[in-house]
Amino acid sequence: MLYSAANGSLYPWGVKQLGRFGVGFLLMLVVAITDSRTWFANAYLLYGLSLLLLIAVEVMGFIGMGAQRWIDLYIFNLQPSELMRVGLVLALARYFHGCSLQEIGRVDTLMIPACMIIVPTLLVMRQPDLGTACMLLLSGAALFFVAGVRIWKFAIMGGGVLAFIPILWSCLHTYQQQRILIFLNPESDPMKSGYHVTQSKIALGSGGIWGKGFLQGSQSHLNFLPEKQTDFIFTMFGEEFGLIGAIILMSLYALLIIHNFQIALQCRSQFGRFVGIGLTTTFFLYAFINMAMVMGILPVVGIPLPFISYGGTAMMTLLVSQGLIFSVALHNDIRVRR
Repeated sequence: MLYSAANGSLYPWGVKQLGRFGVGFLLMLVVAITDSRTWFANAYLLYGLSLLLLIAVEVMGFIGMGAQRWIDLYIFNLQPSELMRVGLVLALARYFHGCSLQEIGRVDTLMIPACMIIVPTLLVMRQPDLGTACMLLLSGAALFFVAGVRIWKFAIMGGGVLAFIPILWSCLHTYQQQRILIFLNPESDPMKSGYHVTQSKIALGSGGIWGKGFLQGSQSHLNFLPEKQTDFIFTMFGEEFGLIGAIILMSLYALLIIHNFQIALQCRSQFGRFVGIGLTTTFFLYAFINMAMVMGILPVVGIPLPFISYGGTAMMTLLVSQGLIFSVALHNDIRVRR
């Protein structure tokens, strides 16, 4: 798809992404064969390093596409929010490992993991990156649920969030507010704020059942479709391969998600179970939010399509996440002490 996005060329995106995939694949293998107790022992350290990098973005991060999300390492640009996505799951998995239902039922027990979620979420919101911030909240909430937090507590937290909506709305940047308003009524500004989602719907619809064929997407290759190599690559895929191709791709994602959830549920240690469920939930959110936003079901946020969109840090962290899931599967017989 990156070859198609570049109008039949591996440059400038295809070659770079192939190299990143090669490095990421090796990292996945190394992570997979590493004893899961190593990840348990270093979970808080990895979380702390990710948090420091998020703070460093505030000081030395550079601005690109209107957001300050990256640190220039000269060899590549690092996006710490992607690292936090993995670090947060590991840290929460270690915290909840071995906790009894009685401990989970106490409010003081939940204060520390709640702060572990809120602090990086606020830092990511400042960049601003609403999509990743929502993913951190949702993946954290999934681990709270799996750990045994009662539904009524989620209801109270949800009510609190609803009560603070006016304050949260005022904290959003103008373009973020505009995206939400456009989501509610995309036809109100089709040539400016609503341009992305309008062109995305046109491209998806023009693909029909079977698609226009590889390299034949008119909306994407005539540059009507913006960000076709990153956030809107699923739209280009749907235009070229149609509804059938989109269903096949979604089915592949579903198979991987089901397989990973199966690994997590069969894991004997709580830590491994939490890691598997947390990372698989995050992967699901990646795929679902990206496809939903380009179809106009959700507001447009900066979430890439897993393993397909152009982007180095996202590719690396997704492969490392898969390596962690393989690690808890390969070392399923190893007990992790609290």
